[in-house]
Amino acid sequence: MKVAIIKYNAGNIRSVDYGLRRRGVTPLITDDVEIIRSCDKVVLPGQGEAGVTMAYLKEKGLDVLIKTLRQPVLGICIGMQILCSRSEESGGTQCLGIFEAEVKKFVAQKHEDKIPHTGWNSLSDMKGEIFTDISDNQYAYFVHSYYIPVNNNTVATCNYILPFSAAMQKNNFYATQFHPEKSGSAGEIILENFIKL
Repeated sequence: MKVAIIKYNAGNIRSVDYGLRRRGVTPLITDDVEIIRSCDKVVLPGQGEAGVTMAYLKEKGLDVLIKTLRQPVLGICIGMQILCSRSEESGGTQCLGIFEAEVKKFVAQKHEDKIPHTGWNSLSDMKGEIFTDISDNQYAYFVHSYYIPVNNNTVATCNYILPFSAAMQKNNFYATQFHPEKSGSAGEIILENFIKL
């Protein structure tokens, strides 16, 4: 099986690489359109900023490519956010539009609300293939200042300041706001479930 990790100068790509290797997969880290198109699975990971990310994808023609992919695609963190239609980050960024949702910035409601939302938090309302064998209220690891409201494509929720989409799915596109590669045994199961799709 060939799995591509899309390279777009974001942080955290190496931890996804290691996470997949722990599941017996040696991924290709690349921004080459034809290599990505030829792979069985594609992962769009990272920690980064929406405007910079979209600029790189457009420069390499990856924005057009990603929309045409028919194999399973997994967006992680900023990879999930740029699959949405628009982000408030960078003064407003047009994204890929796979999910018809807008990415919004967390706004603290009380003194103890810290932004970014960093650390372990529980998942609920999970559904779909990537959550096979994951129990409700399982914990996952988050690092983000922007969130996606709960919507028709939400397949898991989390609550920090307000309920938000912890994961989404539409057709062959899967996405997690949390980092499965940093989420212990539950994250390993989620990556394995994605590999098996």
